Amino acid sequence: MALLITHKCINCDMCEPECPNQAISMGNEIYEIDSDRCTECIGHYDKPTCQSVCPIDNTIIINPDHKETNEALWDKFVVLHHTV
Repeated sequence: MALLITHKCINCDMCEPECPNQAISMGNEIYEIDSDRCTECIGHYDKPTCQSVCPIDNTIIINPDHKETNEALWDKFVVLHHTV
């Protein structure tokens, strides 16, 4: 399940540098998460670091349009980081 940044985003720039997968970038109005790169920090941290550093509660949520299993997130991590 990739994450999604909602319109509650205040563009504080806390999440983008913390993403280990470089999945977060500035969109037209707010930061956006590339679902092809988001692993919810599986392989890096116990919980999504973007959610941990975001100062606004419930701004970064599970993307209801992009549901993935933990296995799929691990597979994506392996592809992104060339780990066997």
